Amino acid sequence: MTQAFVSSRVVTPEGVRPAAVIVEEGRIQAVREPGDVPDAALLHAFGDLVLLPGLVDSHVHVNEPGRTEWEGFATATRAAAAGGYTTLVDMPLNCLPETTTVAALEAKRDAAAGQCRVDWVPWGGLTGQNQEHIAPLAAAGVAGFKCFLVDPGIAGLTLIEAQELEAASPALARSGLPLLVHAELAEYLYHGGDKDDWRQYATWLRSRPDESELAAIRLLIGLCRKYRFRLHIVHVATALALDDLRQARAEGLPVTAETCPHYLHFVAEEIPAGGTLYKCAPPIRSRANREALWQGLRDGIIDLIATDHSPCPPHMKEGDFRRAWGGIASLSVAVSVIWTEMRKRGLPIQDLARWMSAQPAKLAGLEGRKGAIAAGYDADLVVFAPDAEFTLSTADLHYRHPVSPYLGERLHGRVQATFVRGVAVFKDGSFADPPIGREQRPQEKLAPA
Repeated sequence: MTQAFVSSRVVTPEGVRPAAVIVEEGRIQAVREPGDVPDAALLHAFGDLVLLPGLVDSHVHVNEPGRTEWEGFATATRAAAAGGYTTLVDMPLNCLPETTTVAALEAKRDAAAGQCRVDWVPWGGLTGQNQEHIAPLAAAGVAGFKCFLVDPGIAGLTLIEAQELEAASPALARSGLPLLVHAELAEYLYHGGDKDDWRQYATWLRSRPDESELAAIRLLIGLCRKYRFRLHIVHVATALALDDLRQARAEGLPVTAETCPHYLHFVAEEIPAGGTLYKCAPPIRSRANREALWQGLRDGIIDLIATDHSPCPPHMKEGDFRRAWGGIASLSVAVSVIWTEMRKRGLPIQDLARWMSAQPAKLAGLEGRKGAIAAGYDADLVVFAPDAEFTLSTADLHYRHPVSPYLGERLHGRVQATFVRGVAVFKDGSFADPPIGREQRPQEKLAPA
């Protein structure tokens, strides 16, 4: 059946305009004038609500198989649908086994089968011990590779030393896939002394200084310059790195970067003692740093916003900043957090579509299929009420454990409905069954629309 999605504010690659989005068999056939709707089409009229392209989150920890008690495909994709995400790109940890071999990738595919409310894509993992798996994982359909320059605290995905990363660089370049890097160097970290009070956020912040990120990013840019693999810096938290990233772009190096909602919303000055719900690595930094990250987005030095959705059971967030698990879950609330901050700064909604849809889709090899309201793309659409205002409660979270530092925040912008390939997966607070999400293969070309 032909469908027509009509709004006075449709966010297209060319700008925001009144339009009718014509959909057949799950794909966008045309974007027309609002009155140009086929007679037999099923009409979805949204008035002045904004029609966004489905959001793409290129940094999500689903944790299944192996740690489904932390999060799983069913709960993560439920939260995603409520938050306007239509595609998730899953990190190779904290699942068991970690996605460092084709066998582990197949185990993840088996775990995901029949559970997903939105589409998904896997990243592969790179360590010092699995370099021979780069080409097989690429051939098997991962979107790229994730590695850590510091210990991630997960035994099956250990850090990679600089010399090991250099040894893997030619194979990474041959794959054509991006390398995503957690950019901190251990030699700059402060592990504390007897007199340190780890209940204080200032202690945690001092333990992961800006210099750790900056040195790691400079190391990585040097390797990228030498071997020309695609480099992506995940969760940039320090604005001190923006000049180096800008220079790398000026050189024409294939370098991209992301930041996260928590770095764009919270500030170190306001995190209370014992506030371990705010713990993440790299840490949330100063107010001035936050504003500089926003400028980096405006300037195009930071390409995209990804959640780094990293949930865990509530008891793991207890204790002090040294012992608590580091990670912030935000799949269902990220778009509202970001839009709230964008409104304060007078930024247009088409920037949100670029940072949270088009650019993450491009990073994951889904360009031409995901990330835009345009002919030939999947009909992944989000009905968004930008002027809606609400106080975030646990009922809004939808992921496995209703734990969040955002609870109680007054936010603007609410997802009214989410469509995956033209099918409503979330609408007016309810989820549709059965789940229709499926794995997407990066770089795969669609037949002409």
